[in-house]
Amino acid sequence: MSKVMLILAAGLVFNTACSKSNNRAVTPVDTVPLPAVSFTDKDATAAFNNFNTYFYNPTEQLYYATTEKNSTGAIWTQAVFWDMAMNAYKRTNDPALLQKIKDIYQGGYKKYDRYNWSNKTVWFIYDDMMWWIISLARAFEITKDSTYLTTSIAGFQHVWAGSYDAANGGMWWDFNHSGKNSCINFPTVIGALLLYKLTGDSAYLQKAKDVYSWALANLVDGGTGRVADNNINGKKGWSDYTYNQGTFIGAATMLYKATGQAAYLDQAKLGVDYTQKSMCDQDGILPAEGDWNEQGVLKAIFGHYMLMLVQDAGQSQYLPWMRRNINTAWGNRDAARGLTYRNYKVPCPTGTIQSYEASSAVMLMQVCPPGK
Repeated sequence: MSKVMLILAAGLVFNTACSKSNNRAVTPVDTVPLPAVSFTDKDATAAFNNFNTYFYNPTEQLYYATTEKNSTGAIWTQAVFWDMAMNAYKRTNDPALLQKIKDIYQGGYKKYDRYNWSNKTVWFIYDDMMWWIISLARAFEITKDSTYLTTSIAGFQHVWAGSYDAANGGMWWDFNHSGKNSCINFPTVIGALLLYKLTGDSAYLQKAKDVYSWALANLVDGGTGRVADNNINGKKGWSDYTYNQGTFIGAATMLYKATGQAAYLDQAKLGVDYTQKSMCDQDGILPAEGDWNEQGVLKAIFGHYMLMLVQDAGQSQYLPWMRRNINTAWGNRDAARGLTYRNYKVPCPTGTIQSYEASSAVMLMQVCPPGK
């Protein structure tokens, strides 16, 4: 997350993705949408390749922040882009993408002090660590390289020791323990369940249940499935963000898979229903988060976990909705560069855009099967 978010006013309801916003000149675009499309597997590959052409730095082995290629993207978003590469590999089984998974690990190793979780200059917020901890566990699942698993376990132990509130429950978002946010609580459940799956250690399952139980009571409206962004001093901060809905859905889905308890599946579906009915427009198109800030990546996280619910819990009724979003975004891509935009409903700007705002439709295309 952006370091600017470390400066918090007492009692402030804040968004942990990033609130930093900059002015920019956006190249005007025709507001008339392109002809309707129905994306294919070939399109999914093209979208991922285009994203890498314009944003991947092969020297640093991480992703640029913008198409200008003059700075590296935010630390936590690199883990999301790594997930995208893993999803692309799982979709295609392309050996070149397996190598890219390994390369991105090395990029993070070099950039982030060899994944030294105690370095408070590199890691300045707990959820930044947890996104990487999750991705490291996924990388082990794919590559079977034990280095990834060892690093993930060490990171989880570090975050748990510093973030978990043993007295009152829940995970603190920041080192100063000023708030307990969805962006650390639900990802912690996901990380714990991945490590439970990979190690068989039931302590991880118990941690996942404990954190989820607290988060369900303190960060979710149980009647609607709406997820609060944060809880500060016992007060929920109600702001709607797709990544919070997504990690809630993912955590509930994984608990359902791990335990077989139908209540978790019901809660995941409630989270989807709120997203679809209250956060989308009348056509079901997801919100255009990320006006020149890191929030552009939020729908990529949502898509990753939304399709986990579809595929791992058999909830295929949501596929037409996801395909409608992808087709809208892909239909409005920049025709010259093949890049997609955070606002799926308008043509992608032809000038400078961020990797964050270009990423979410690409992620959705890696995890959502095309229609027939």
